[in-house]
Amino acid sequence: MTNFTDLESNWRIEKIERVVMKGERRRLAGCNARLGVHGKEVSFPLLRITIGGIAGYGWSNITREAAEALIGATVNEIFSEEQWIQDRFLKIQFPLFDWLGNVRKTPVYELLTNKQWTTQLSVPCYDTSLYFDDLHLSSEADAVRLLQEEAMQGYNEGFRGFKIKVGRGAMHMDLMEGTKRDIAIVNGIRDVVGPDCNISIDANNGYNLNLTKHVLKETAQSNLLWMEEAFHEDDRLYRNLKEWLAEQKLDVLITDGEGLAAGPIVEWAEQGLIDAIQYDLKDYGVVNWLKLSDRLAKSGVKAAPHNYGGFYGNFASAQVYPAIQGFMFVEWDQAEIPGIDTSGYSIKDGKIAVSSAPGFGLHIDAANYENKVRENGWVV
Repeated sequence: MTNFTDLESNWRIEKIERVVMKGERRRLAGCNARLGVHGKEVSFPLLRITIGGIAGYGWSNITREAAEALIGATVNEIFSEEQWIQDRFLKIQFPLFDWLGNVRKTPVYELLTNKQWTTQLSVPCYDTSLYFDDLHLSSEADAVRLLQEEAMQGYNEGFRGFKIKVGRGAMHMDLMEGTKRDIAIVNGIRDVVGPDCNISIDANNGYNLNLTKHVLKETAQSNLLWMEEAFHEDDRLYRNLKEWLAEQKLDVLITDGEGLAAGPIVEWAEQGLIDAIQYDLKDYGVVNWLKLSDRLAKSGVKAAPHNYGGFYGNFASAQVYPAIQGFMFVEWDQAEIPGIDTSGYSIKDGKIAVSSAPGFGLHIDAANYENKVRENGWVV
């Protein structure tokens, strides 16, 4: 952990500003097993805090009323040697980490690890953009070709890991026709990206136990890395699935935990029923993830924080990667938002070269931000 003796004790939260930043993905994202078209637009709430005349930016869903209650708080009240940031301020932890990085002129990954990098940090990632973009196509062969083209778009952008949405038969297609298409698309993508890329599938709880087994058996040739959210977490079903995977000699990991996860999911993971936990990085937060990863590491459970629909989470995940034990891959949802310069980050050969600029390494156009606050944001 760290101490905060370098901070001026009389520094206080002077101002908190919030606006929703909007941008676009490189292409429209289609349906998944339980939702309709996700679209091309992305947005996220960007908070700016000012303490001691220094600004920090970061994702936060805090309300205006809750933010008002934090104005005037001192750095001694905010920061904690035990857990970085006191519970009362966790709603604004991302801008606080960015602020601290700006004060100390160091990136978040060096803050959290208390280590200096002599070379640029590079962390593994995967392309999370392969949705049901094929539902308008009646031909399975055409659907496979479309998703192959999308996968190769990611490959040509530097990705060497891919997560494919499955579960077309849960709502959008006939059960067996949709499941058959799931299988064809997974195997088709493996054919074009080659044997060395990581491929995982995510059913968004759209399968049941038997469908999961059927799909994993029919995609065995594709050597899947993990099966995500096969069905809503259930210890009996996951125990059965784990036993079946061992019988079939299929080395596929079971991952789960985003969204409304079952209460005992961590305990089930510690029992060997789930291989990696996927609580969303933004919602669960850095502080909680640091604590959880220490616990998970004791039983060999991995971390794979969820980040779809999270432009900001791309960069936050890359920065906190070295500090979270067992962090497997950053989930990358490619998009661009005017007013945010992300050029400190790049992707090559399946890895993110992480910005070494202070804080989270994102350069925010302050004038653009202030205009947006005036137009549709708030200030306290």
